[in-house]
Amino acid sequence: MSNSRRQFIQMSAAAGAVASVTGLAGAASLGNASAPLSAAQPASAPKRILVLGGTGFLGPAIVAAASARGHTLTLFNRGKTRPGLFPNIEKRQGDRDPNKGEGIKSLENGEWDAVIDDSGYYPRMVAASAQLLAPRVKQYIYISSISCYKEPVPMHGDEDTPLAVLSNPAIEEMGKNFENYGGLKAACEKAAEQAMPGKTTIVRPGYIVGPDDPSGRFTYWPVRFDQGGEIAVPGVPTDPFQIIDVRDLAEWLVLMVENQTVGKFNALGPEKTMPWGRVIEACKKATKTASTLTWIPSEFMAKQTDMEFPIWSPYYGDSKGFHTFSNARAVKTGMRFRPVEQTVNDTLAWYKTQLTEEKGRTKLAFSAEQEATILKRWKDTKA
Repeated sequence: MSNSRRQFIQMSAAAGAVASVTGLAGAASLGNASAPLSAAQPASAPKRILVLGGTGFLGPAIVAAASARGHTLTLFNRGKTRPGLFPNIEKRQGDRDPNKGEGIKSLENGEWDAVIDDSGYYPRMVAASAQLLAPRVKQYIYISSISCYKEPVPMHGDEDTPLAVLSNPAIEEMGKNFENYGGLKAACEKAAEQAMPGKTTIVRPGYIVGPDDPSGRFTYWPVRFDQGGEIAVPGVPTDPFQIIDVRDLAEWLVLMVENQTVGKFNALGPEKTMPWGRVIEACKKATKTASTLTWIPSEFMAKQTDMEFPIWSPYYGDSKGFHTFSNARAVKTGMRFRPVEQTVNDTLAWYKTQLTEEKGRTKLAFSAEQEATILKRWKDTKA
């Protein structure tokens, strides 16, 4: 497993588990973020949507997008992550593991047009919720990950790319280096499909970014440019780069509910190839702080096995296909993307609204000490 691939898996899994680090201030700021690409109009046929999760990162964005369209929401979670969010929305409390406490008993009654499962990591638990809800829902949307694909991923891989397979189908742990994450996601997809054949929507996001992101990956870059000085940047400006703004993903998920669209979809963008240099330029323009760039080649970074830059992957070796996934299917169903410049600006503005780091500010995914170390190594090599 490449370093960059491992970082994506670790941080994606961790974001779902520790989303509460942003604090309530982060969630509140979502309402002040830039308006979505399309003006929110009430849906012609309001839907009843059950969200398994709902208070982490993607969940609140789904709530905002669905509420703007006039849909009725129910949230199911443990009530531990930002429990004060959404006081006017129906909540069902429990645990995804049916063997823990009351488990999913609170979902034994009620009917919904769609379920959006953004908190399922283990197939046994996804199977339990999908089987319980199958007679009473019309559509089950499972949020998977592009990590579900077998490594190394090919260039421009689509939804028919071979999936990762668990060495032990019964395993229920991520593994020391999160080596089981991709296989578990693939197994969760299968569990949902078996419970609700013909009624499942499998969504495979890449890096989800934007305001309220607890991972500190994408956020690192606009914040680092705002700090100024000499900035180490990996790769070259022409390296391909893919992300999905959490608000764009949420709006598209609501659209999939409204149209009752089923199938498998890579959920990342933009629509056409975006160069890494455009992201860097957007970060530079987002602040008036002076900075200089030191570009560090992929070949050099590939040898730095003890650290790596956040969110960027080397367009080199086994990770060459990582930022090149095909999103054609999602685009055909209506997925749209706001400019990366807007995502950068909104992310930086949101970050500045947070409390101090000691009280809950998102911890950036790369430290000043790490950057200084990489810069020194690169300069020593050149010397």
